[in-house]
Order: sequence, then structure tokens, then C-alpha cells
Amino acid sequence: MINAFELRNGRLQQLQVESREDLQQAKPIWVDFDSPTDEERQWARELFNLTLPDEDDFGDIEASARCFEDASGALQIRSDFLLDKDDESRNIPVAFVFRQDILFSLHQEDLPVFRLLRMRARHQPGYLEDCRDVLLDLYATDAEYSADALEGVYEALEEIGRRVLNARLTDEDAAAVLSSIAREEDLNGRIRRNLMDTRRAISYLMRQRLLSPDQIEEARQILRDIESLDGHTSFLFDKINFLMDATVGFININQNKIIKIFSVASVALLPPTLIASIYGMNFDFMPELKWAMGYPFALGLMLTSVAAPFWIFRRKGWLK
Repeated sequence: MINAFELRNGRLQQLQVESREDLQQAKPIWVDFDSPTDEERQWARELFNLTLPDEDDFGDIEASARCFEDASGALQIRSDFLLDKDDESRNIPVAFVFRQDILFSLHQEDLPVFRLLRMRARHQPGYLEDCRDVLLDLYATDAEYSADALEGVYEALEEIGRRVLNARLTDEDAAAVLSSIAREEDLNGRIRRNLMDTRRAISYLMRQRLLSPDQIEEARQILRDIESLDGHTSFLFDKINFLMDATVGFININQNKIIKIFSVASVALLPPTLIASIYGMNFDFMPELKWAMGYPFALGLMLTSVAAPFWIFRRKGWLK
């Protein structure tokens, strides 16, 4: 699918692109390719002399493969945008190409950041002036989206913290807490990766001297926002590690309680076992064997030997 956008009276207007002729007649500042077909890729080659990048190239993480100028002189930028919905977070790769004062974008899934920018540009005159404004505002909107996601991580970790500090945390509760912590750690990591990628792309744009003074100031503001969000991700990683260690510690405490019960029981049962072993020896010269009260005496002695250790352990506080 192709979404083309023209700038009319300071507002971004979306054009209906259903054929090659529709795209040819348009004068866009931004052309967005959402899961383009082979035919739509062919239109890009014929109308704009542009070969859209392949999906296999999106995953490269080295800087030279993320921001570069191709053989035709077009600027190529690869960026990741956060998608956080329904307890599932992902980084969606997006390719940007600057050519003939037009911004071309390519991605395989619709992103909330793109929808939000289109809505703002339609309703706010003067919000955008050229294709570079489009890209900067996409990055600014993505930073806002990441900030909202971080607020969600804060709220989730606060709830997890209350559960961890509950004195009656069971092993089943601890397992659920660990699962929740893992989800928040994954989201926080994706947010941080997203911020790092955005910082790299904006720094590249500033080095290429493509931006006007106002756009440079906007880019610096985005970098300041990213810097502040980066500090939050670091703090959240520390908090996640603390909650993880605390939860594992509670699991160890519960396991130690079980081990202590078995240890106390084994120690308490040693004396009666010894008594039973002594009187179980089958020798001729054992005076208690012919004693009428020998059997109840042995049982009483065994019970006493069990009760005495438990009484001592209770006095020492070892059974708590």
C-alpha cells in the first residue's frame, strides 16, 4: 500500500494512490510504502528512479549500514520504531530515503507514530514545511511514544514491587512476578534500543548539514529528550535487577524453610531410632527382654527422646 502526502496551505494532505497515474500526478513531500507489492516497487523505480531497499537489509546494526549515502546520491537511513500493544512489544524496522526533496519511507507494519503524525499535520497549520520536518517530527513523536511506554513500565514495576514486598509471597506468586519482571525488562530494553537508534539517525542528519537553523534546534531538543529518557531506562534496569534479586531471595527463603523442617525432623528422630536399634538387637543377655514392662518402657523412652529435642528447638526459636 502507498500513502502519498502533499503539503497544502501548511497542512499535510493524504492522497488516494490506487494506480500508477495517481502517484505520477501527485507532488508529494512524503511517500509512505506500507508492505509494498512488487508492482508498487516498480512504480517507485519508474517514477522516482528509486530502488526500494530489501527487508533483509533492515536488520544490520553497524552504523555504516544504518545511515549512508548510496551511489545515486540519495540519503538512506534505517531506524527502529517501537510498537507496544496487547502486552507485546516489538521494534519495527523502517527505511527512509531522501531523494528529490521527497521523503520515502518503507515498513511492513502500520505504526502508531505514523498515524499520530498524520493526524497532527492535518489539523495544525504550519506544523510541517518540508520533507525534513516530516522525518524530524516522526522521531519526536517516537520519543513521546517511548516516554509513554516508559511510564507504563514505571507503573507496572510499582505494582510488582508491592507484590514482592508482601510477606506472604508464595512460590507460585514469585513465579508470576518473575514472568512480569521479564516482560517489563524486555520492553525497557526495546525502548532503549529504539532511543539509541533515533539518536544515531538525528546525529547523522545534523552532520550532513541538511537541516535549517530551526530544524537543527528541533533536532537538538529531540536529542535532549532522548538523553533524559535514556537516564530513565538506566534507572529502570537497576530497579528491575533489584526486584529480580528480591524475588529470587524470597524463593530461596521459602525453600530454606522447607529444608529446615526436614532437618529438624531428621535430628529429632535420631534418638528414638537409636533406642529402637538398641532394643532391636537379638542377644541372649539383655535384661529388658524378659521384663514385663520392657516394651512400654522402650516406647515411652522413644517418645520422650522425640519430645525433648522439639522442646529444646522451640525454646531456642528454631521452629519459627
